[in-house]
Amino acid sequence: MNTQNQNGYMLLFRGTELRKSLSPEEMQRVSEKWMAWFRRLTEQGKAVAGNPLEREGKIVSGKDRIVSDGPFAESKEAIGGYFLLDVATMDEALAIARECPGLPYGIRVEVRPVAGECPMASEARAEAQLATA
Repeated sequence: MNTQNQNGYMLLFRGTELRKSLSPEEMQRVSEKWMAWFRRLTEQGKAVAGNPLEREGKIVSGKDRIVSDGPFAESKEAIGGYFLLDVATMDEALAIARECPGLPYGIRVEVRPVAGECPMASEARAEAQLATA
């Protein structure tokens, strides 16, 4: 699965159980491990950016652009933060994801290739080229 991607990869950290299941001392130790992991990846030039996300926000949806509360912090699928990686292959991104200090505590890491452009834009361009051919 060594697929190449010149745009890098994003790690999305899912789950918020970590804060609920650890004592303050344990949370401090995991946080220190997490920051050391990110610092090492940054120094190696593999992490371009990364931040935790606030627990609450808003969701805009539908053709009427309705604004509602969410995402909900108690959700197992809530995204708690991200890293943007500058690595060339899915294998390398997966190896980094496997190092996540939150994994033993219920955090899940989603690994996604970053697209070079919006798929809808490339599909529209292809359709326009077919129509003019």
